[in-house]
Amino acid sequence: MSSAHLLIIGDRAALSWVVTERRMAFPPGRTKAARTLEEGDEIFLYTTRGCFRNPTRDLGRVIARASVATPVRALDEPVVFGDRTFTEGCRLEVSGLAPFRDGLVLRDLVPRLSVFPDPATWSVRMRRASLTLPPGDAALIRGELEPLLRPYGETADAYRWEPAST
Repeated sequence: MSSAHLLIIGDRAALSWVVTERRMAFPPGRTKAARTLEEGDEIFLYTTRGCFRNPTRDLGRVIARASVATPVRALDEPVVFGDRTFTEGCRLEVSGLAPFRDGLVLRDLVPRLSVFPDPATWSVRMRRASLTLPPGDAALIRGELEPLLRPYGETADAYRWEPAST
């Protein structure tokens, strides 16, 4: 039986790679949790408040719905974002993507999500690469997110980002 997960992304360069490559990568030390992902599992991509380096302006949002297309395994070549190396990963089949910097504000749903037993401390549970969702929580997120999603091809280019040269 498949399960549902929030994949948590806290960096714009990583987000660009995940969306445009339709892949997810995990750093060493997070591989045990990553290996709980199985082909066919439902994925919701979540961008943190700090993903765009302006947490006072930006909100954490669920921005996409996808499924795991391949098993998580060691990458042939690790992916590097800033000073972090990601050594394992999988392919994603993206079924819908919100317009850039749009999506479902997760904090608005926190009181209704059982994965966060204490709404006052919900953000602590988001300090990981992924979070498994109970079926009822996945259904709630799916229902709230679906009207915000567009076909992948309509919105993916807006997520492309190249860091400024120094």
